Amino acid sequence: MKKLFTLIVIIFIATSFNYPQGSREVLKKMHDKYAGKWYKTFSFNQTTEIYHNDSLKRTETWYENIKFPNDFRIDFGNPGSGNAVIFKNDSSYLFRNSERTSVRPNDDDLLFLLGGMYFYPFDSVLAKMNSFGYDLNKFHENIWKGVAVYVIGADKNQDSVNQIWIEKENLNPVRLLKYVNNTKEEALFENHVKLDSGFTETLVYFYINNKLIQVEKYHDLKANVEINPAIFDIENFVKLKL
Repeated sequence: MKKLFTLIVIIFIATSFNYPQGSREVLKKMHDKYAGKWYKTFSFNQTTEIYHNDSLKRTETWYENIKFPNDFRIDFGNPGSGNAVIFKNDSSYLFRNSERTSVRPNDDDLLFLLGGMYFYPFDSVLAKMNSFGYDLNKFHENIWKGVAVYVIGADKNQDSVNQIWIEKENLNPVRLLKYVNNTKEEALFENHVKLDSGFTETLVYFYINNKLIQVEKYHDLKANVEINPAIFDIENFVKLKL
């Protein structure tokens, strides 16, 4: 009887921790934690450092406004200049002096991974992750800069595939690897801070083929503030007013 009781206790303890077993389980854990709770809007400005061959070439100020899950606007330099890009659904619209100069497909998954995913049903999250090129049948656990992480989209020691690294404590993305036309793209998300019912990174590094191309430092963070929906209008461009 004693041995049976001990076995039951062991089984209970082992099943009570609900360890993720794969990429889908980690995504489900993230979705359960933040869906319906994540902040709906986010505005901030950032110091943007542009690099070439790992050397700093120039520094700019960008003003950014997000309305999850699909509206994202960046104003470059003086916000009254009318120089901006608006990301809307699956396209990006570039404006110079308030005039639209180009429209391009937008398959960037950053907005989705950094908050947008919490505004979709979980089945849609899985479908979108597949469309972004993550193999959800691949998964492992690792250590990144001394922090335990889940790795979605890659088996252990598998580098040349799309993958997202998620720290275990608060389930924040800390590293993204993507491969497009034999080009390696890498983003590192650091210095996370609590923001309303979610989190945000405040320091981001971007690399192309292991060369540093951009560093972003966030300032003046505001979550769940009212953002004029007109600033995301691609037909009637509205200059940003601070």
